[in-house]
Amino acid sequence: MTSPLIGVTTSRRGGWRSYLMHRLALSRAGARAVRLMPGHPLPAEPLQGLVIGGGDDIGAEIYGGQVLPDVRIDPERDKLELGLLKAALPAGLPILGICRGSQMINVALGGTLHTDIYEVYVQAPKMRTVLPRKTVTIEQGSRLDRILNCNPCQVNALHHQSVARLGRGLRIAACDESGIVQAIESESAPFLLGVQWHPELLVWKKPQQRLFAALADAAREASAPLSATALAV
Repeated sequence: MTSPLIGVTTSRRGGWRSYLMHRLALSRAGARAVRLMPGHPLPAEPLQGLVIGGGDDIGAEIYGGQVLPDVRIDPERDKLELGLLKAALPAGLPILGICRGSQMINVALGGTLHTDIYEVYVQAPKMRTVLPRKTVTIEQGSRLDRILNCNPCQVNALHHQSVARLGRGLRIAACDESGIVQAIESESAPFLLGVQWHPELLVWKKPQQRLFAALADAAREASAPLSATALAV
């Protein structure tokens, strides 16, 4: 069995912790990880998959949202990830978006975000925890449903933004009890999936580890790995 190389985008500030957790989860799935950051060269070896990871907020100007003064953004990371997705999406490269990464997939395909979910979902409990204390309902028959085999599922919650208008070719794959979108997936791509929670922090839960196993399996089957030249932005 081959060990596909999966690129993992992270923040430059403190992103090494997130990267280590992704590397562990991907290693358990039989895949290799390489960290992708703005200002650093892309790997010479072609990538067979991508994880667009969590971290800083996405710049609101990209999707026409409200600019908030008290959030941390990284325009260079936004540029890197949009460039990666511009190359990877039409090539059908397997992609898993996590938290910010799920939102970035939506934005890259023309969707929008709720800049602050608590201004829209005023009755939603303000939850911020790495522990699996949020209940999400998975859309029956979705790719995510087949992967997780867990419905409803308990997940963690570390976000204050969420998907608003869906991007082109995407559908909702999960929502929480307040109706906030918790996962999206492609209607037609071989493997394009985004989850609002952080499965890399739940590696002891088998349904969450299956997400990384599914990405690794899809990467092994990828017909056209992308080289650094193709991914250059």
